[in-house]
Amino acid sequence: MDLHPLDLAIIAAYLVAVVFVGFYLSNRASEDIGSYFLGGNNVPWWLLGTSNASSMFDITGTMWIVSLLFVYGMKGVWIPWLWPLFNQIFLMVYLSVWIRRSGVLTGAEWMTTRFGKKVGGELARISVLVFAVVSVIGFLSYAFQGIGKFSAVFFPFGWGPKTYAVILMGICAIYVVLGGMYSVVFTDVIQFVVLTLGSLIVGYVAFTTVNPAELAGSVPEGWSELFFGWRLDLDWSTHLPQVNERIAQDGYELFTIFMMMVLFKGILVSAAGPAPNYDMQRVLAARDSREAALMSGFVSVCTMPRWFLIAGTTTLAAVSFQGELAAMGSNIDFEMLLPWIIRDYVPIGVTGMLLAGLLAAFMSTFDSTVNAGAAYLVNDIFKRYIAPDASEQTYVIASYTASFLLVGVGIGFGLMSRSIDSVTQWIVSGLYGGYAAPNVLKWHWWRLNGAGYFSGMIGGIVVALAMPVLFPEMSALHSFPYILVVSTIACIAGSYARPPTDKAVLRDFYMSVRPWGLWGPIEELAEAKDPSFERNRQFGRDAINVVVGVAWQTALFLIPVALLFYDYTTLAGAVAVVAVTMVILKKNWYDHLEEDETSDAARARAKARAEEAAVAAPDETVAP
Repeated sequence: MDLHPLDLAIIAAYLVAVVFVGFYLSNRASEDIGSYFLGGNNVPWWLLGTSNASSMFDITGTMWIVSLLFVYGMKGVWIPWLWPLFNQIFLMVYLSVWIRRSGVLTGAEWMTTRFGKKVGGELARISVLVFAVVSVIGFLSYAFQGIGKFSAVFFPFGWGPKTYAVILMGICAIYVVLGGMYSVVFTDVIQFVVLTLGSLIVGYVAFTTVNPAELAGSVPEGWSELFFGWRLDLDWSTHLPQVNERIAQDGYELFTIFMMMVLFKGILVSAAGPAPNYDMQRVLAARDSREAALMSGFVSVCTMPRWFLIAGTTTLAAVSFQGELAAMGSNIDFEMLLPWIIRDYVPIGVTGMLLAGLLAAFMSTFDSTVNAGAAYLVNDIFKRYIAPDASEQTYVIASYTASFLLVGVGIGFGLMSRSIDSVTQWIVSGLYGGYAAPNVLKWHWWRLNGAGYFSGMIGGIVVALAMPVLFPEMSALHSFPYILVVSTIACIAGSYARPPTDKAVLRDFYMSVRPWGLWGPIEELAEAKDPSFERNRQFGRDAINVVVGVAWQTALFLIPVALLFYDYTTLAGAVAVVAVTMVILKKNWYDHLEEDETSDAARARAKARAEEAAVAAPDETVAP
């Protein structure tokens, strides 16, 4: 499609603005390695939460959810639990607090606090380091494929997708390398504003263009129903028969069984904690453990506007583009829906802003991924093994080099990879297959040592890579229990094959992080060192808050969908659920967040409260 000069000017202005931010913040980022990768632990929680939500606004993932809502209707809101979307609730309720208490720079460095510095600890650290770097390269390759395909559809210069991808990734590299975490956060906030405006515009266009009768006549019976029975019972035969083929391929017809498996996998993956990527970096960058929890909770709020884009695109597609989709036959490409909507419904000027927002969706994920990956290369390889006594300026220069190196390698793999799908399947099926078991056990079982963690990670990943070869017909979801069993056995066998982690290391970890779980022998050591020490007795409260939090998040995302599907009964129910769950979370979660009295942020809050109290109190020296 041909873009108007005004639209091109808006996109160019946006790109110039984000590069300028990188130059402007370069001095603050270059102070030391902590400033470069964690913003000096001085970025407010709400900015970190906004940045994290912006980083999760991946345009390919957005179009995947659009395809789910188009095919499954309102029930498509449940399917993204496959990711799982609700992992942010586990982080909000307790995991962010536990992670931030460690006070480290990266997830690999965190392994030393849990498993020590001996052979087992090094094995655990190396396994996470390899996982982090390889996953970062995989995601950069994924981003390369996605942004190239996206740009080739819209821009008028006639260049190939790979050319566009190299140019845009190069622009991103400039500002993320110069500004580090400061640049990532503040450009992500700019990108969040642009993304939100673009999403609201698409939602407004859909709501004012399509009427409820048109939508109801374009979809099968039961499409707008949120809840489900044993079977899906959704028949597209009289509207778009090819969609029935998609449902059969997905294997979701027995919907209740499918959702039980999704919930089982989602709980385990969420309880494992964040993978060593930008999500982990945002938690570690928070000013203290309390703000880390608030940051993770704010992510769900900031993710809500994305659903206006998702639901608006779905509504317009269901009414206006079934003919174009039918013409594709069995190879329906739902990623074409957004270009069609922009072509037919979005006016000049607004198109430029919307495309800038979609570029922002790519750039916010890209910059966060590069920053997180470079942190591992510099802190866990260069600083630990090559130059442990170098100056802070040397580490900052190494950070620049590591960032450019990751971008270059990511582009190289992107040039070699065949498609988005090939990269995605490799990441999801292979790389993340063995992550759950060792990372759940590391929080809750004292006897898991570094050898057990290493064995579980490697064993699970190997089995996950082998499953598609040995059982090509088995889906990634159905293979998860088998991978989990093998990985768990490997964890236990590896742990008992080697001596336990040093008791002093475990005691210090337990006393600082204070997790709940099977920590009996270590709890006794902690109480012997400090008789006033109290173990974590909050499992029950945390479990309740997780359930309430998942309901809150789901209802929050459901509000835009119900509004743009014209289901006002569901809309009212979702608003009511949000209101009730917020009251419960206020009393049962927020009011119980502990202050880390040793942190600068806590001292600043205490000083502010004291000043407010002084102003509010009457001056007793003055007679009435």
